[in-house]
Amino acid sequence: MMDTSGMALRGVKVVELAGLAPAPFCGLILSDFGAKVTRVDKARTAMSMDMMGRGKRSVALNLKQQEGVGVLRRMCQNSDVLIEPFRAGVMERLGLGPDILMKDNPGLIYARMTGFGQSGPFSQMAGHDINYISLSGMLSRLGRKHENPMPPSNLLGDFAGGGLTCALGIVMALFERTMSGKGQVIDANMVEGASYVGSFIWHSRFLYNHGRGENLLDTGAHFYETYKTKDGEYMAVGALEPQFYAKLLEGLGLTIEDLPPQMDRESWPSMKEKFATIFSSKTRAEWCELFDGTDACVTPILSMQEAPNHPHNKSRDSYLTNEDGGVQPRPAPLLSRTPGVGGVGPQPKIGQHTKEVMVETGFSEEEIQKLAESGAVDLGGIKSAL
Repeated sequence: MMDTSGMALRGVKVVELAGLAPAPFCGLILSDFGAKVTRVDKARTAMSMDMMGRGKRSVALNLKQQEGVGVLRRMCQNSDVLIEPFRAGVMERLGLGPDILMKDNPGLIYARMTGFGQSGPFSQMAGHDINYISLSGMLSRLGRKHENPMPPSNLLGDFAGGGLTCALGIVMALFERTMSGKGQVIDANMVEGASYVGSFIWHSRFLYNHGRGENLLDTGAHFYETYKTKDGEYMAVGALEPQFYAKLLEGLGLTIEDLPPQMDRESWPSMKEKFATIFSSKTRAEWCELFDGTDACVTPILSMQEAPNHPHNKSRDSYLTNEDGGVQPRPAPLLSRTPGVGGVGPQPKIGQHTKEVMVETGFSEEEIQKLAESGAVDLGGIKSAL
């Protein structure tokens, strides 16, 4: 495990119940900045779907057995944070609701990561990112003119409105606990999280008073758009301000006096066609040579394979390399004294740290052996010394 002694969240103990996307990302953020995160996997499971397990430990429990529930309960007594990703009511039915766990440990931060929240008509419904952002109002604003709404993969609900927002709630609750000494329940859900991430759009609706894909920042304008280059690559253009727009036109070989005013909406479609023709006349590398280092707000659209090798990103060490040679983003933001470092080791195997964590929690060798034999815990192939 990595050394967390100089990191912002050092000393914080987190129990993360295994889930998909948002909850693992939340745990990843806390782990990257120094928290000791233990993921609780299902016993007798061959593999984990969590691709964000770096820096975490894995304990395998059978929560269908009361003995397994008892192990988790004892773990939470010695922890600062619990992250649970289940639908409303599941933890209560397991006997692990906040009324029980926070009675055991009044300082526990009990973070509940769901799609629709802990209450409301949809709280018991299944869903995924696309469903949550559709209910938030945000999906209606995303997409091209005359096309269906287009979700930005699962970034907005699962990660921005889900895991990242949940992590923010946890850090705020930990800070508040330094004053009150008390824990609290966090109702983090992706509908409200995605909507909150979209606060700028909610408060700037005058910028979005036309149809989807016809506004200033949603590809309605020719100066805030992507363009295909001669070699089949793409460039991103974001020249909003007049001085930047002037630099853009200069680079494209256009004269501002010969063109309609920048904010003449009626001319935007024809100007898009003009820009598209010009961008298709050079390769991406040629456009980069022309625009790099200027204030034209024109940049290459890089693939995930290319981004780590871009000179700017390389100069900042923006990406890390795993032991297996894989590449991952460096934890952000960059703190000057206590930066996150990210676990660069392999993903934990299910149950790999069951015995280690149980010993830390106060279980004896005899107790561990009995729980393993009963199927309440899975030692991940590690045999007890007894």
